[in-house]
Amino acid sequence: LPDGNLAGYSIVIGLRMGLDLYANVRPVTLLEGVWTPIKDKTPDDINMTIIRENTEGLYAPVRGKLTRAGISEVAVDARIITRKGSERVTRFAYELANRSSGAPSDGKKRVTCVDKSNLLAGCQLFRDSYNQVGADYPDIEKDYAYVDAWTQWVIRKPEHYNLVVAPNAFGDIITDLGAAIQGGLGVAPAGNIGDKHGVFEPVHGSAPKYYGQNVANPIAAILAMGMMLDWLGSSDGNKNIKIAADKVSESVALVLKDGKIRTRDLCVGEWSQIKPSSTQDVTTAIIEKMNSIDTGG
Repeated sequence: LPDGNLAGYSIVIGLRMGLDLYANVRPVTLLEGVWTPIKDKTPDDINMTIIRENTEGLYAPVRGKLTRAGISEVAVDARIITRKGSERVTRFAYELANRSSGAPSDGKKRVTCVDKSNLLAGCQLFRDSYNQVGADYPDIEKDYAYVDAWTQWVIRKPEHYNLVVAPNAFGDIITDLGAAIQGGLGVAPAGNIGDKHGVFEPVHGSAPKYYGQNVANPIAAILAMGMMLDWLGSSDGNKNIKIAADKVSESVALVLKDGKIRTRDLCVGEWSQIKPSSTQDVTTAIIEKMNSIDTGG
């Protein structure tokens, strides 16, 4: 909002807490036809997933202010880290790594724990839980990074990372860095997943300054729909829904690879001379591509 507050805060946080959506899932994948600010990196180098704990930490509603004579004097935000919350989100990351194809650099299935356990007690508990859960996954490589160091390592060598797991606030920050290296918020989807429910969304906000201009990038929202279909198909064992999910992601990838139709945020790098397309044009191109794909069903 113009005043700096988060629009729909009670709805966003309310859904996460009310439905116990403890894992925020953020694929960080550079698609062909999308520019990355990291020099000499290609789609073969950037393909990781960041798992952010979604119900605890600094964003848990444990906070308050002290006001004297109408002036705010003190503000306190309590950072809550529990063993249960840490164990289940790290197990989620290990399970996802187990089903993955491994890190781009070496094909190893790897889970990197990103925290600040050299200073913070909550992060020490988070890392301890990560290690305990990791004992159940001997074939998955354990990897560690302090959050400040990780922000430079992921720029230098993104291909090292397969799955990354982090507490809530740190995860919130590093997922936006992930969006930057995959081409921007316009191509960054997210899923909020629990044991029984899932909520899917683009990583970006509502961008009110672009309201009514038909210039916003629809791809993140479309990819979020694909994530939703993939989750539904996996949860229900429904092959047709899984096929639909694959069609969504394949259609987006093909339109971007072609390079001719893209919103202005993607007209950068070698695509800087392309005339920007509208939101409607990009959406229509993706729908047409979906309709042309033969699934063999």
